[in-house]
Formats: sequence, structure tokens, C-alpha cells
Amino acid sequence: MNPLPKATITDARSWLAATLRQAGWAPLLVLVFWAIAAGVFNAYDRYPSLDMPTHFCGGISIAYLTSVGVVRLAPLLGAIHPLLRAALAIGATAVAAIVWEFMEYLSDLFLGTHLNLGVRDTLSDLFFGLLGATFFVALRVATWLRAQADQAS
Repeated sequence: MNPLPKATITDARSWLAATLRQAGWAPLLVLVFWAIAAGVFNAYDRYPSLDMPTHFCGGISIAYLTSVGVVRLAPLLGAIHPLLRAALAIGATAVAAIVWEFMEYLSDLFLGTHLNLGVRDTLSDLFFGLLGATFFVALRVATWLRAQADQAS
């Protein structure tokens, strides 16, 4: 069995740049929407339930970014099974959601903001982010299963 090729810093930079060019727009779009809605229109104070679809879309966007990044690793690692890609997308979204919640807490603590509204808010944010990632992954897996069924026919 051949060992995997050694990745270089240039390979890593190239991979990151290509991944961000292809899929970086998705989380950036959600972040810009959030910043404008919160900062310009004060929308989250007026419509607190707007937080749910924002985190749902954030979950979709992080899962998409992760999925693209994992697919782009194929030249270095070989083909990665779609179910493993799905698990990695949900896992990366979970990590991103947890980091986001920590940043909210630290912003409240050190900058005097009021981004974190308590445990219920935090758990809701995590839930809807993971729900968005799960929705994205379910669509991807369903597409893969359909392609497998078409090949078998």
C-alpha cells in the first residue's frame, strides 16, 4: 500500500484558497446578513425569532463549506466516502456553533455587549445550527443514494 503523499504548506494554502473561493461566500453571506440585521435594523430585538432561521442558515453554510473543503482534499487523501463527509460536515458545524457561542459569551463579558441571552438562547442557537447542518447533509446523502440506485439499475 502506498503512503499518502506529503502535503506542503503550498498545498494547504492552495486548498484553503480554492475552498474559500468556491464555498466561502455561504457563511460570509449569513454573517453579513446578521451584521446588517442586528447593527443597522436592530432586527433581533424587534423580531427575536429571527435568530432561529439565521442559525439554521448558518448551519447549512458551514456544512456546505466543510463539504466542499473535504471534497477538495481528495487529491491528497483519496476519495472520501460520502457518509464520512456527512459526519465531518455535521462535526465541523457543531464546533463552529460552539465557538460562536463562546465568542458571544466573551463579547458580553469583556466588551459589555448583550449577545448571549442565557442558556435557552445558547441551546436554541446550537440546535438550529445543527438542524441546518443535518438538513444540508440529508439532502447530500439523499442525492448520493439516488445516484447509487441509478448506477445499480
